[in-house]
Amino acid sequence: MSAEQLGAAFDLLAAWQDEGVYFEHDGQGIATGPGVSVASSDVMAALADGPEGAVACGALPFSGGGSLVLADAQVRRTDPFVTARIGPATQPVLVTGLIPADAFLDAELTMAPSPAVYAGAVTEAARRVRAGDLRKVVLARTIEVGGRVFDPRRLAHRLRAVDPHAYTFIAPAAHGVLVGASPELLIARHGSEVRTNPLAGSAPRSGDPVVDRANAVRLIASAKDREEHAVVVEAVATVLEPLCVSLTWDPQPVIQETPNVWHLSTRFRGQLREPAPSALDIAVALHPTPAVGGAPTDAARAVLDQLEGFDRGSYAGPVGWVDVAGNGEWAIALRCALLDGARATLYAGAGIVGASDPDAEVDETDRKFRAFLDALRWG
Repeated sequence: MSAEQLGAAFDLLAAWQDEGVYFEHDGQGIATGPGVSVASSDVMAALADGPEGAVACGALPFSGGGSLVLADAQVRRTDPFVTARIGPATQPVLVTGLIPADAFLDAELTMAPSPAVYAGAVTEAARRVRAGDLRKVVLARTIEVGGRVFDPRRLAHRLRAVDPHAYTFIAPAAHGVLVGASPELLIARHGSEVRTNPLAGSAPRSGDPVVDRANAVRLIASAKDREEHAVVVEAVATVLEPLCVSLTWDPQPVIQETPNVWHLSTRFRGQLREPAPSALDIAVALHPTPAVGGAPTDAARAVLDQLEGFDRGSYAGPVGWVDVAGNGEWAIALRCALLDGARATLYAGAGIVGASDPDAEVDETDRKFRAFLDALRWG
């Protein structure tokens, strides 16, 4: 493929095309046009046989399997000062004239399950944790928004503006296009170095600085949230340690802020053993972490099948990219919506342990929905 150097100010989102993929974090990432769909299990072989500079990218289903896009036209920025167009040139499409639509009416929103049913599922899940059936499970719910036509590029533009440090993405998915801005890095691999940053345990932000800081202090001291977080850290370490010559992580969780939520965060960094697995291979090995599924994994999946009541599709699955050298970056597809013409399906979940309070978990998912519904008005 031919490569053309572009300026550092080039907007990656402008290079995204329908049926392609967009993935950006702190100004770096990739945007593509449509391409060949390749099963995730065949991706590394396809890249090895493909043209120089080829990248596979997209969103994989929560349940496993799935496919990624190998596109002819792409723009990549994996260094703040190096932006390259690889393959045929396309006309950039800039987002202009953004004006938010009216707030959504109750009649435009359909909750599934309802808050009451979700609270009942939380109650049952917490009971099973206390009974020793499992340590943690992450239960999600949805809101379907109808009656308006949504634009993936405009929605991604708004999500990126609200939180430029998030992993903002657009990717083809079953029954539509998945658009979101995830706070959570599943895995990044560059050469032999790997990084991951699991999040679990959260508290609301506040416009009052005193209340906001108090919420963060309560989160770091919360036994319930620290237990929820510890389950995730243990699982990530179990997967990564055999793959690494060295692996370090924060000895205690630290606070990570997003515009709407405080999170407990643990940062991992390691050096891979040779032969090093690809970023995609590591993402598949880690998924689903207890941050989005639960622990033990099989017991949590069984609870989700019984209590959640809907197909997650690519929600909470890996989203990102990998190249022929095995380098790449994968986030978890959170804070997202599946767009399908005049319908958008929003997802939000909460981690459930034995001490979880059903009303608090409904409130947590409501807060996540409210933040995304506000962004959706711009899409």
